[in-house]
Amino acid sequence: MAEFGVQLRQSRQAAALSLRQLATRVGYDHSYLSQVERGRRPGSAHLAILCDRELGTTPALSTAYEQSHPTALAAVEDDHHVRPQASAAPGAMCGPSIPEATVAAADGVQAARSAGRLPTGADSLEAVRHELAGYFGPGKEVSEWRAVAASHAQEFATTPPAERLPELTADLQLLRSGAAAGSAALALPAAELAVLIALTLAELGRLRAAERWWRTARATADGSTERRIAGLARSWEATSGLAEHRPLSGLLELADDALTLADRPVGVARALAARARVLAALGDADGARQAVCDLHAVTADLPSRPVVTSSPFEWAAFEADAVEGRVCAALGDTVGAYLALDQALGACSSGAAERAELELVVAQCLVMDGDTTAGLAVAMRVLVELPDRWHTYHLYDTAGQVLAAVRGGDLARGAVWDYRELLKRRPYDNRTVGIGSSAGG
Repeated sequence: MAEFGVQLRQSRQAAALSLRQLATRVGYDHSYLSQVERGRRPGSAHLAILCDRELGTTPALSTAYEQSHPTALAAVEDDHHVRPQASAAPGAMCGPSIPEATVAAADGVQAARSAGRLPTGADSLEAVRHELAGYFGPGKEVSEWRAVAASHAQEFATTPPAERLPELTADLQLLRSGAAAGSAALALPAAELAVLIALTLAELGRLRAAERWWRTARATADGSTERRIAGLARSWEATSGLAEHRPLSGLLELADDALTLADRPVGVARALAARARVLAALGDADGARQAVCDLHAVTADLPSRPVVTSSPFEWAAFEADAVEGRVCAALGDTVGAYLALDQALGACSSGAAERAELELVVAQCLVMDGDTTAGLAVAMRVLVELPDRWHTYHLYDTAGQVLAAVRGGDLARGAVWDYRELLKRRPYDNRTVGIGSSAGG
């Protein structure tokens, strides 16, 4: 079962499709596909055939499913995991064969929702899932939970934060409910999920909650059996902390601690990237440039391979140049920034928000060079063309640096007023987590 799910996920990622995109094409609910990929659900022969057709893998996925379920293709089941109609009974979301406990759980949640104790919409769906977990138990082995965390990390850059947070929270709650008290083995995937939640909360502008989750992520990581996650948690906290406008001295301490804890090249790279950006923010040009130089030396030895999505726990080929571009811009070296950012954008094939942020740094450099009209035009195009669901707190922090670079008489330009008004939109501020954006794309 797990082998079929792994092959499905790898085929989907190779086709550069998100879970939601594939779910739309095959007519299945995306949360069900997510559970199949993680080995929580067996899937079906019908699903395997449809995915083979949409992903161009015929007959690889059907064969993989048949090997896991030898009798399955003899009679392709009538699988009802399509998106339920509004009038469907709550239990209809849970599959063609519905145990009584499943119906009881869903009915209980429906009654609670009617009584006003639960929210409606996507949050209600998650509540149903939690209730089901109470009936059947997660029953996860450590390796399975590590696969769950890895799947979330791989999809991090291709899933909008408002859609990402409910699933992350639900999985971490399931992990906690099934974990033995103080289990060091499960502390690793728990820490990884906590890091992803902290990053997501920061992207959504929920900074106080993010700071609490950063503390939790660090504490959980320190209780794990691997130094790797302890270092990565601190590196990402330091990097995110720049946009969160936390004290730079504390962020530098986190980056230095991460460098001390790093025991693998990826961990060293993340720590050096964080250290370079914090030192640049502090105005330490020599220290920042040395950290960038060390970063390039470390990442040059990392194995080169195609990266479909950018996991926070891996290192993508474009990231060293992206860090150098940001550092050069912070230090006022626009020539160095242009060169590095051009390299980064040419190699970046991951999330829309990542590319948008790099383009905003280019816009900032144009304004710094005195070409305010061109810089603001680039920045406005980025913000207007990027679908609302990808607008994040981090994006608007970078966009704000474009405005901060405007000087003197240029501040009276009409384009500056227009851009300032555009920055006030901040769609993520008023979005209900889990409901998604009204914008398409």
